[in-house]
Amino acid sequence: MNIRVWKDCTPEEKKFVLKRAELDISEQMKLAIEVSDDIRDNGDSAVLKYTEKFDRVKLTQDKIKVTAEEIEAGYERLDPEVRESIAYAAKNIRDFHEKQMPEEMWFTNVDKGLMVGEKTTPIVDVCLYVPRGKGSFPSVLLMLGIPAVVANVPKIVVVTPPNEHGDVDDAILAAAKIIGITEIYKVGGIQAVASVAYGTETIPKCHKIIGPGNAYATAAKRVLANHIDAGLPAGPSEVIILADENADPEKCALDVMIEAEHGPDSAALLVTHSRELVDKVLPIIDRQLEKISEKRRSFVTTNFNTYGGVILTESLEDSIDFVNEYAPEHMEVMTNDPFAVLEKIKNAGEILLGEYTPVTLCNFVLGPNAILPTGGFAKTYSSVSVMDFLKRSSVGYASREGFERVRKHAYNFATVEGFDTHALAVKERK
Repeated sequence: MNIRVWKDCTPEEKKFVLKRAELDISEQMKLAIEVSDDIRDNGDSAVLKYTEKFDRVKLTQDKIKVTAEEIEAGYERLDPEVRESIAYAAKNIRDFHEKQMPEEMWFTNVDKGLMVGEKTTPIVDVCLYVPRGKGSFPSVLLMLGIPAVVANVPKIVVVTPPNEHGDVDDAILAAAKIIGITEIYKVGGIQAVASVAYGTETIPKCHKIIGPGNAYATAAKRVLANHIDAGLPAGPSEVIILADENADPEKCALDVMIEAEHGPDSAALLVTHSRELVDKVLPIIDRQLEKISEKRRSFVTTNFNTYGGVILTESLEDSIDFVNEYAPEHMEVMTNDPFAVLEKIKNAGEILLGEYTPVTLCNFVLGPNAILPTGGFAKTYSSVSVMDFLKRSSVGYASREGFERVRKHAYNFATVEGFDTHALAVKERK
């Protein structure tokens, strides 16, 4: 495992750590242009062609959309204990996101006869992209669908790649039923993004698509950025475990491995000023690695020897400075007083406090949204929330008295900035 003493790292080494994996998707973007153009021109027939080519699933036009009967059957087939867990998570996620909802409308008087405010309304439609990969991700549908439902988006569309049988996985169907989403299409990757960007005979055009996807879906979002709002930028997963000398080495070892198993491009870092803690953590990781699959073990070990590992600092304050510079997607605070540290964290997608709040909880059941900015974007972006599904309109009102009060000021601005008709509109108004 990499152990980097931060004060001794060269500028190049520091840049490598802070930069993480930069995904080169130039080849995927070339393909995205080709596939998107075909779907724009040929609609469903192109969707079916690429679904067979890329997903190795042969569908017919009438099977692209999931039926109500399929949703119900998938819900009933799913293990009742898994259904119970999905329902439990959905309740917590809904409670969290309901607290985020702003006032529908507010006003304030800025001067006599001058009233301003904001009106909040949901976006008219949204497409939720739920990836599949080698498994099913009902948690992603919950994290995307629940804030959209809470925000009262009138039309919510889900796209997700079909499994090898040409179906949507039962866990996704159960999650959809539990949160009240009924419009699902069996399409993923470039063809999914292009379908909702342009619209086809079966799949509706949407104004926004949001949700994590592979390099091909990401490439399609970039190519089609002028046709659809692509939402939060997302890249390889990352976590920082911020620990001091009081941290439990067993829990540090377990938790730094969580995001490392996502893939070889992920970044998992233990950031601490305690060399004694590091010496205790390393053998525990070696022991725990024996308990996971060869594939995941390979991801973790690759991660710890490239973008991840240990960052050894001089003090807790130095560790906090590193966190704020890195701006991680996920972070856990395992220190003597995590709430005191919380006040000093400025840049992080999510901040989990104490030794009993592993990323696993937030990824699935705790309530806060687990779809977060990566690659340092936590410096300017937030997690997915109800605000991703809402828009605000500024509102203003001036009475006759209020107009007379500000008329000369508006005229002066218009004159200084050289806008003749702006000036006339206030000067000539009777």
